[in-house]
Amino acid sequence: MQKQVIEFGGEPVGIVVPDQDRLKFIAVKFHVIDLDEQRFDTPDQVRLAIRDLVRSRNNVPAAIHA
Repeated sequence: MQKQVIEFGGEPVGIVVPDQDRLKFIAVKFHVIDLDEQRFDTPDQVRLAIRDLVRSRNNVPAAIHA
């Protein structure tokens, strides 16, 4: 496998490249930077990790301003 673009919500957010018999994710968008350089077995696992990351951030309560 060669590099492959990973899209989320119709937007390219990174690429995966072969690395140590797995796929290394290279983030190109800030909102997925926490997954940068992590390794996955499949592109679908990367997309699931992105979905989980985005959902977890959306579920964090906004700071209350005094």
